[in-house]
Amino acid sequence: MIKKLSELEKMILLSTAFTLVLVSVRYIITHEEVYLFYPWNLFLATVPLFFSRQLKKYKKFGIRPGIILACWLLFFPNAPYLVTDLFHFQQRPPVPYWADLLIVTSGAWNGLALCFVSLMQAERFLSHHIKIKWRMPLTVVLLILCSYGIYLGRFLRFNSWDIFTNPVGIIHVTISHFIQPWQHRQFWEFTILFAALLSLMYFTIKKLPGMAKNL
Repeated sequence: MIKKLSELEKMILLSTAFTLVLVSVRYIITHEEVYLFYPWNLFLATVPLFFSRQLKKYKKFGIRPGIILACWLLFFPNAPYLVTDLFHFQQRPPVPYWADLLIVTSGAWNGLALCFVSLMQAERFLSHHIKIKWRMPLTVVLLILCSYGIYLGRFLRFNSWDIFTNPVGIIHVTISHFIQPWQHRQFWEFTILFAALLSLMYFTIKKLPGMAKNL
């Protein structure tokens, strides 16, 4: 399985393992469960990469790649969601301040790396079916939807699978965000600004030489 990963994916796997080791060592020493959510969150963050890798098998758009793409988009926010786990960072003696800082920053980095690599893979598939002039706008739209998903997860505590278990709740919240925007200022501010940040980071990373070849 590991042999089938690209060099970039192997580095992300190594980086993820680094975070998990830090969390494990912290728990063994302190017996505090404060950061034990990271293994689960990191697992969820790898799910979109799993789906985007499957798209490599398809050149034509059809029912199966369409389902895979939909599943990718559904779980896509779980990757950059790790950035918001920075909210949990605070000084907790006797653990050194810098040790916990390493945990949350490495977790955020893993989330961004998984986000951008899976987005590039999905974008590569979509590039076969979309004109060049529409590719960047579509990517921005995907990042806006991603940021909205992060907002639903972080602030309203929805999960990816709530689209199946609680679709009415999600639809009700989404409608209220748009028909009563003045009552949901935080939603608009967070979604737009977070999407702007992700877009700046993503398009900057894409400029790195040889980035696409490593996928």
